[in-house]
Amino acid sequence: MTFFAPFTIPFIVGCLLLLLCIVCKWLLWIVRMPRVDRRLIRHNFFTRHTLLAAWEVVRESLLHVRIFRHNPMLGFMHMSLAFGWFLLIVVGWIETTAYLGWEMVPPQGHVFFKYFVPINGITAHKPLFDHLMDALLLFVLTGVALAWFKRLRSRALGMRRTTKHVLFDRVALSALWFIFPARLVAEVLTAAMYGGGGFLTGSLGVWVANVVPHDIVEVLYEPSWWFYSSALGLFFVAMPFSRYMHIFTEIPLIFMRRWGLHPSHERKSYDNFEVEACSRCGICIDPCQLQADLGMHDTQSVYFLRDRRYNMLSLKVANNCLMCGRCETVCPVGINLGTLRLNSRAMRRNIPHEGRYKYLRGVDMSSGDGTVGYFAGCMTALTPGVQRAMEQIFGAVGEDVWYADRDGGVCCGRPLMLSGETDAARKMVVYNTDLFRRHNITTLVTSCPICLRVFRDNYRLDGIEVLHHTEYIDRLIAEGRLNIKAAAERYTYHDPCELGRGCGIYDAPRRVIDAVGELREPRHSRRDALCCGASLANTVIDDAQQQRIARRMTAELEATECSTIITACPLCNKTIARAAQLPTCDISEIVAKNIVSNTP
Repeated sequence: MTFFAPFTIPFIVGCLLLLLCIVCKWLLWIVRMPRVDRRLIRHNFFTRHTLLAAWEVVRESLLHVRIFRHNPMLGFMHMSLAFGWFLLIVVGWIETTAYLGWEMVPPQGHVFFKYFVPINGITAHKPLFDHLMDALLLFVLTGVALAWFKRLRSRALGMRRTTKHVLFDRVALSALWFIFPARLVAEVLTAAMYGGGGFLTGSLGVWVANVVPHDIVEVLYEPSWWFYSSALGLFFVAMPFSRYMHIFTEIPLIFMRRWGLHPSHERKSYDNFEVEACSRCGICIDPCQLQADLGMHDTQSVYFLRDRRYNMLSLKVANNCLMCGRCETVCPVGINLGTLRLNSRAMRRNIPHEGRYKYLRGVDMSSGDGTVGYFAGCMTALTPGVQRAMEQIFGAVGEDVWYADRDGGVCCGRPLMLSGETDAARKMVVYNTDLFRRHNITTLVTSCPICLRVFRDNYRLDGIEVLHHTEYIDRLIAEGRLNIKAAAERYTYHDPCELGRGCGIYDAPRRVIDAVGELREPRHSRRDALCCGASLANTVIDDAQQQRIARRMTAELEATECSTIITACPLCNKTIARAAQLPTCDISEIVAKNIVSNTP
């Protein structure tokens, strides 16, 4: 059997270069991994985690379930291209085996099988495979047509903006757009000359044979296969340097996550899998409030990852992010965008210097005594009404409380992490952990979601339960320790980014509000809640820009026709109060006003 023709050279060369690039990248990244990460891979390889990862690859890399949930039309477009192409390959190999048995066939023999059928004297066609392959080709072509349409009319597919691509992205995208139309033309001309084909290529082949002179078909026949092979070859050559490298990066990333690997505040080799797994689909662009409210179109996560991948990341792009998590919740690949932002900043900002931490020695400004500790946080200190409300609640239930910072103290360290000062933050974590241990607390309550998140994610507080004050109040009410009266007021609730998307706390605040009045939900809430705009993570935008973001967010809250806006973050509280026309309170303040009696 003959399975070589000159036109297959671009395809063969492209395949070899692609394979070489993939192997080199994977080996380099894995070799450079810390020992602990490689140990996790070895330890978890032969476990159920590998099976779960394999199923996730099918579900997300081929079927694109997350994109379907976000937008069914986009999900179908991505699935038809990925799963359709995969099935073309698999069914194509089965078709070759059905014709030739178990004869060894090189890759180009499978890919260009319709070309080699007449050359090898095969005249008995198998209609089942002809029709099935035509159905799969039509399936993929539908996705290609939607991709073309999305570039022209993205809003019709639910996207206000699409991604701005670099040169290699445009080259690879152009090649991809022509691969399957070129395959259709080549197989139609083959059917016109030699017969065969299914309901699509066969029917079109008969039509072409009847309309186009045979000598013209002969002239176009070889060039059509050259064009198909060249489009494939060009796509494969451009792929390792374009966004389409995500196809061969997302798969190992899924396995590594299942095996326990994850990014950290310090940059490491594993991050390359996260960065290059971004397909630049652009789904993260529309949720970004910097884009929607301030007209900034070059700092979104898709561009941050692009710039970091090509080693052209500027500090301005790294720092110009609210880190609210709205983009991360819709990312179909599940990339840890916040952590990657942090370790990008640390690479440029972290300045270790032991002398800067001497002021911590001997500092203990805590007061009180009890197994319950209260860490108000820096922002709570700037909203004293919250701290007074919590003291009133503690008193109502007779709780003995150790106050970590009522008379001043140190920060949780999260602002230092957000700015990239990881070494200073690490010192702060060690100091605070020793402080908590020294006072023998078993429960730590904080009113600041920023503090809560860092306590849970970055501290090792084994044996100490960490609660946000909304969780603590909700528990007191559920246990019957705190009695409050229901008021005839309508409240709306703003989900703070760090409390909701950061820590997954949505229900406890709502149960507390339901106990004191009527809750009215804004248009964007829970995981989709808008950021107030005053994030400590962004050091680029100014106060006026923060207020523009806040005004749009508070307009949604006020549209609920509530009487009072409630939030559970002191920073959000201050920001909303400046922008809103309605009264704004922390949830603890509303509870403190409605305490009826204490039933310990």
